[in-house]
Amino acid sequence: MTKQIENCQICGCIVHRTKNTYARPNVLGRSHASRHHYVPERFFGRSSNRKGTQREQIFDSCPWGHEREYAVFCYDCHEELLHNPILLPEDIERLSKIVEARGIGETNKTDSLNKLAERIKLFHEVIDRGLKEIEKEKPTSNSTGPAKSAGQ
Repeated sequence: MTKQIENCQICGCIVHRTKNTYARPNVLGRSHASRHHYVPERFFGRSSNRKGTQREQIFDSCPWGHEREYAVFCYDCHEELLHNPILLPEDIERLSKIVEARGIGETNKTDSLNKLAERIKLFHEVIDRGLKEIEKEKPTSNSTGPAKSAGQ
């Protein structure tokens, strides 16, 4: 029986499922396989880490047609990249203005999650449009070393 090689869907590295290595601060921990739903289960009222627990649904059905679908990523891309997007103060301000212009903000919360659902769809639209713009650019070779902070 041959072992199937899995790769991270973002960076392409070979991932593994070696026991007791997930999230370790070394190459093995950083390359551990991690499953990520394209659209979070909680948006549909489900909780994968609290089996049987029901939450209020944000979406009745997936606006993008990918409910329950997932991909495999390395720990780095899953936990560090996908779960921790960088939104600077100016990004938040710009997003807030778009939210206001589209009428999907909330002064006071209500029982309805409709405006939240619209903000989630907007955020995906922002990502989609940004990716489309970057895809139009000519590929460039970037440094592969760790980023240096100012003053280094």
